[in-house]
Amino acid sequence: MRMSSTSLKHLIRPLVHQLHAYVPGEQPKVKGLIKLNTNENPFPPAPKVLAATKAAVDGRLRLYPNPTAEKLRAQLAKLHGCKPENIIVGNGSDEVLALAVRGFVEPNSKFKTENSKLTAAATVQYFTPSYSLYPVLADTHGAAKNAVPLKADFSLPSVAELKKDGQWLFDAALALVTTPNAPSGRGYKTAELEKLCRAQKGVVVLDEAYVDFANENALKLALKFPHVLVARTFSKAYSLCFQRVGYFVGHADLIAALDKIRDSYNVNGLGQIAAEATLAALPYYRANFRKLIATREWTSRELTKLGFQVLPSQTNFILLKPARFSAKEWLARLRSKKILVRWFSAPEVSAYLRITIGTQAEAAALVNAVRQILAGK
Repeated sequence: MRMSSTSLKHLIRPLVHQLHAYVPGEQPKVKGLIKLNTNENPFPPAPKVLAATKAAVDGRLRLYPNPTAEKLRAQLAKLHGCKPENIIVGNGSDEVLALAVRGFVEPNSKFKTENSKLTAAATVQYFTPSYSLYPVLADTHGAAKNAVPLKADFSLPSVAELKKDGQWLFDAALALVTTPNAPSGRGYKTAELEKLCRAQKGVVVLDEAYVDFANENALKLALKFPHVLVARTFSKAYSLCFQRVGYFVGHADLIAALDKIRDSYNVNGLGQIAAEATLAALPYYRANFRKLIATREWTSRELTKLGFQVLPSQTNFILLKPARFSAKEWLARLRSKKILVRWFSAPEVSAYLRITIGTQAEAAALVNAVRQILAGK
């Protein structure tokens, strides 16, 4: 007997019916596009990383990988000046962010709220705009969301300002802070993040996906405060999006709690080997960071000359308010020139385009396309 999709609805949780899934950047099927929409590193992994990964494609594929990414955690601990028990590795930083929601936040259904006030133990809190996965993770878990606006220039409100406004919950179970911020690209000083961490009673995650392109990082806060975790990824800076490897650094007790709910064998073996080889080739990547930062600054200057309002960035992308046409129209016009960028419909950023920093040649092609569009070509 065949069942219709309508008759199957009762088999699915009501919460899932109401979910809006995370919307990733377009992965185009059209050949020849210059892809500047998903913040991937335009440079390939280091030759040693490619060699190590290829060499591992052998009889080991039939075996389970190391269940705790033991060797990788030891290398990361040495890099960050901590112990392996201070690190948990996940299937991209998305997985460890999801673990944090599951491990530290109660589902909202367990609590009754009064006068529509949020219950701290069931609240995932974050600034907006920031990583659009955060509300998806909260909704999937059945948690309450508390999205607090950044300032008009996308800077962080001070602790005093947050207290005065009253919207920010200093006892929220989990606060997620994207630093540097996405999609704005704005960097935050460690000193201001420390003030926020000191004031916060629940767990704080400092999501540093783009930190390798920034002036400073806040890793020391994860080793200083027992309720602070720092998230890192091998995707954005280290050219391993395909392998999906990310991690948390933090107090051993928080890490151990997350390890209890981690999926078994959650990080594939080739990903572990690629990440291990990456840590042995850091000079190669740091040279690429310098190239990307230089290209970012060049692109920002050139687009500013053409009338675009380009925000300062400490990431591998820029957010800008374009000249003459709307951001959504620029998205289409650039695509017609075979250049793919990103536009978000959220009101706080709908007037902007986000453009990934590619190679210098790709940046030059972008600027040339903009000139042509402005000239009516």
